[in-house]
Amino acid sequence: MSSFKRDKKEEEDSGGNPYENLDITIVLQETRYFNETPVNPRKCIHILSKILYLLIQGEKIATTDATNVFFATTKLFQSKNVMLRRMVYLCIKELSTMAQDIIIVTSSLTKDMTGKEDLYRPAAIRALCSITDSTMLQAIERYMKQAIVDRNPAVSSAALVSALHLSSSAPDLVRRWTNEILEAINSEDTMVSYHALGIAASLKKNDKLSTVKLITRFFGSSVKSPYKLCLLIRLAAQIVESDDSDSSKCFMDFIEYCLRHKSEMVIYEAAHAIVNLNRPVKDLAPAVSVLQLFCGSSKATLRLAGARTLASLTVKRPTAVAACTVDLENLISDPNRSVATLAVTTLLATGAESSVDRLMKQISNFISEISDEFKIIVVQAIRRLCTKFPRKHQSIVAFLAGMLRDEGGLEFKAAIADAIIEIVEENPDAKETGLAHLCEFIEDCEHSALAVRILHLLGREGPKSRQPSRYIRFIYNRVILESGPVRAAAVSAVAQFGAQRPEMLSNIKVLLARCELDDDDEVRDRAIFYNAILDSRDMQLINDYIVNVVTPDLISLERTLRNYITDKPETEFDITTVPKEEIKDVHEEVVKIDVKKPTQKTIDEIYKETLSHIPNIDRLGPIFKRMNPIELTEAETEYTVRLYKHIFGRHVVLQFECVNTLNDQLLEQVHVKLEAPPEFNILSIIPCQKLIYNKPDSIFVIVELPCAFLDSLGTFGASLEFTVKDCDPDTGDPDAGDGYADTYPLEEFEINCSDQMKAEIARDDFEDTWEYASNTPEVSDTFSLPYNDIKEAAKAVCQHLALPKATISDDSIQEIKGCGIFRGGAPVLMKAKLIMVKEGITMKLTIRSPREDIAQLLLSAIG
Repeated sequence: MSSFKRDKKEEEDSGGNPYENLDITIVLQETRYFNETPVNPRKCIHILSKILYLLIQGEKIATTDATNVFFATTKLFQSKNVMLRRMVYLCIKELSTMAQDIIIVTSSLTKDMTGKEDLYRPAAIRALCSITDSTMLQAIERYMKQAIVDRNPAVSSAALVSALHLSSSAPDLVRRWTNEILEAINSEDTMVSYHALGIAASLKKNDKLSTVKLITRFFGSSVKSPYKLCLLIRLAAQIVESDDSDSSKCFMDFIEYCLRHKSEMVIYEAAHAIVNLNRPVKDLAPAVSVLQLFCGSSKATLRLAGARTLASLTVKRPTAVAACTVDLENLISDPNRSVATLAVTTLLATGAESSVDRLMKQISNFISEISDEFKIIVVQAIRRLCTKFPRKHQSIVAFLAGMLRDEGGLEFKAAIADAIIEIVEENPDAKETGLAHLCEFIEDCEHSALAVRILHLLGREGPKSRQPSRYIRFIYNRVILESGPVRAAAVSAVAQFGAQRPEMLSNIKVLLARCELDDDDEVRDRAIFYNAILDSRDMQLINDYIVNVVTPDLISLERTLRNYITDKPETEFDITTVPKEEIKDVHEEVVKIDVKKPTQKTIDEIYKETLSHIPNIDRLGPIFKRMNPIELTEAETEYTVRLYKHIFGRHVVLQFECVNTLNDQLLEQVHVKLEAPPEFNILSIIPCQKLIYNKPDSIFVIVELPCAFLDSLGTFGASLEFTVKDCDPDTGDPDAGDGYADTYPLEEFEINCSDQMKAEIARDDFEDTWEYASNTPEVSDTFSLPYNDIKEAAKAVCQHLALPKATISDDSIQEIKGCGIFRGGAPVLMKAKLIMVKEGITMKLTIRSPREDIAQLLLSAIG
């Protein structure tokens, strides 16, 4: 245990983040220290910590680099240092999704899993289950059963949690461990019983009767684990929510009984479950009382839990929270800013009109102490408050204007400006006050986008006010002092006053004439354009091009312009044929708690989301490999089709991504007619219901691969079959009628060895691995290759065997060494030697694998 101790110097050292400026390339180079003998545990732990930090921060590592790091890490198994060994397990788990041939460490992890060192066993179980696919789980099934009922709670919990993760990929296998799981539910350890109940409930989630039996068996017994009780409360709440009959009363009684439990965790879980049930307000009173007590707790976690739950309850039942007003007002001065923000937003959503002024005064002392993200939440709550109590617009707008003068970023200032603008647009009485505050703000506004937004509002609403001339000074100051985009917006706003207020026209024309001398082209062009329209005195022209300008839908405008350039460039373009932009109403939640930024999806996440629409896709198991797309049509054809092959253990999902490039046709009931070899079984075809112009959509075909590996190579023929309907090129609306059936031939494609194998180039210890596998079944053959260049021949062989590249040992002799995993989990070692002879190029290929039929299949790919 001495390895767990830290030096006093380490504890006293209080610097910044030591991993802040790490470079992934340098860290990967440092992994060469793993090859030192003897192993330096302290140095290796530090390097592994860097790798884990970079991976957690979202750093991407190439497959080759990840594989190299993975196998370098496995060399640290020779160390007996506890801390280093646990870091090795963590790195194996994190790298398992990026590296290849990870299955090779199975034996080492199995040895640690079944060993006598209890400090190794839990982490080894978690790592082993994360790298083992469903096809190889049966080899460790016996060890998993023993681990679930192990006397060591850490080992038992690790096995149960791993089983819970495995239940999504191999549910039938995990169901065979039911007896051991039920035994673990009765464990004296709080975490073991909780994890066992979790996996038992997960396995029975689709069987309501079994779930009811599982829960009711604990009603009469004393449950010691608070975690277990929390899970029981959640399961009981699900049953109550789905069943309104009297039979669910016992579950409701159980949840209310848990409100009187001695554990704060259980009490909160019960209160949270009750307030989220669809029950009358009077039934929520006990839970609301508990949350009210939490708001006055000395513990920050309980105050946060109470305030957050009451804030979410406000969305559905604001009257239920009315009794908590005093407690929430006390939280406004809470040192935890999250708690204070939740209290403020809840009070703003539930407060009465008479309390608005008092709330504004309380918030003014609080708002300067929180970050911009929390300020935005408060601003949105204040905006909704003004909609609720329009007569309080004076104090609310004045408060928002005061916040505009405070320090803050663009998002914060934009939220305030949007709130004032919305109040001005919704409440005519607030127009003068709101516009006056916005005019003062743009005098010192440093954000051009915000200034343009406000100028647009002044141009639209200013001419309709009682004293429109008061706004001209603020607008024209922008022409003198601001940047080009702001000056252009100011010119447009000034023109609005000239168009709608005839008494101001002469002065407006003088201002526009001055703008015609501006340095910016956009400002000059706008001034000349507006002056010319105002000089025409044509009211219809002025209305169409200054006052009520029609904004077209940009997507439709682009499509119409493309069609115009292609089909009718000699005629005049008619913009009235373009549809107008639709204004969508956006309704926000009453209380917004979390502020999250959108995350960019990875390619794997996009593919996973795409395949998730296929019914029962989970039954195929985990995906083994995804292939690069294949074009099945020429680039400039009327219909383009691209094929994606998603390889599973015993199936392949063929995704045909189709694009209709004809704007005068609509395709319906689009499906693929597949001509498959007799050994392949087509299970289902998911057609595309409608293929609109220039909008990609996909057809999915699920094919079962042959049971015999030697039959798993084949060539497929395919053609599109669909119903064609003529449609309007501009609007996309189909003509009346049923249309007519048509077909479109596609290029042939193959299922080959490279689709079914994950392979890589040989590592430095390849020869040792090759000799170690000397007793493994081996097949060998000699081939005469139809190439004149030995390097081109080597590249072709690597392509057939799914190898990324070859290793050249001489100009006239070239060796290829590689290893990989075939679908199903069988490892493969390959060695080839190519030599130039008089007749051409001769190659001897030797393959070793526990599955001789797979080795024969790889030979046939060359032959």
